[in-house]
Amino acid sequence: MKKEDLQFLRCPACGGELALASGEARDGDVEMGTLRCEGCGATFPIERRVPRFVPSESYANSFGFQWNAFRKTQLDSTTGLPISRDRFFAETRWKPEELAGKRVLDVGCGAGRFSEVALAAGANLVSLDYSSAVDACMTNLGPHPRLTVLQADVYHLPLKPESFDFVYCLGVLQHTPDPHAAVLALAPPLKPGGRLAIDFYPRLWLNVLWPKYWLRPWTRRMKPERLFALVQSMVPRLLPVSNALAAVPVLGKRLRYALPVMNYRGVFPFTREQHREWAILDTFDMLAPAHDHPQDAPTVRRWLNEAGLREVDVAREGLVVGRGVK
Repeated sequence: MKKEDLQFLRCPACGGELALASGEARDGDVEMGTLRCEGCGATFPIERRVPRFVPSESYANSFGFQWNAFRKTQLDSTTGLPISRDRFFAETRWKPEELAGKRVLDVGCGAGRFSEVALAAGANLVSLDYSSAVDACMTNLGPHPRLTVLQADVYHLPLKPESFDFVYCLGVLQHTPDPHAAVLALAPPLKPGGRLAIDFYPRLWLNVLWPKYWLRPWTRRMKPERLFALVQSMVPRLLPVSNALAAVPVLGKRLRYALPVMNYRGVFPFTREQHREWAILDTFDMLAPAHDHPQDAPTVRRWLNEAGLREVDVAREGLVVGRGVK
């Protein structure tokens, strides 16, 4: 972290101001140390440049495992394709020039796929995640003069209210224990006039036919290492069959979901190795999370209104995407 970050960091327990209790800033950057709340006295470690406001073990352990195992897989700089960039600007409907020089918050950053996009647009970015994925994000993108990485809880954000011009949370909220409360927690960090963008998996009746939801009662209870080994052995066998189903005229787009394997054939122009790697990553991603709570557009619209946002816009755009202004 940078010592100047103290201006917008706050104690997640009482909201008090934080001070650097130990550790030294070298060129303004603190690699190891301790933050102390000047209100309640709580302390929080800084490890490998990342302030840690949560326990090391949590419901998000599988995400820490997967993003450290697939640290670079989804980065546009790795694929050579603008997959993350296109999704980011399509869902937020923000323009790159609007982010330049603005303070932006990425909630649930994972390994930093969207953080990379925001930094490239010139944002002063705070990226946080509940899991050890923050280490992958810092390794990928830091130290960067415009990046601060935090390990923190969306329900207890260690941030000064009304400090951010833009907040986004993409690919995350359905995996929280209480998505309603998580959405409400995203509004306080926004400045008046600040803009929020979120998304959810869609809640569809077809979900009951998807093997993902048949298997999750067992797979989400497995240790990440064991499930990962199973997925690694399963995907090479199922992917060719899924490819054959995907090639069926008209019905192929749906038939591919008859198997519990993610398949991006015809979606992205991947190499064979990229197809395999993304299939392993996203098959693990759909089976491992402790929580998976899809939502519909009316529900997300109601939550954003409840959060006090105006100009609320929610639509099914593949995912259910919601936007609003503080």
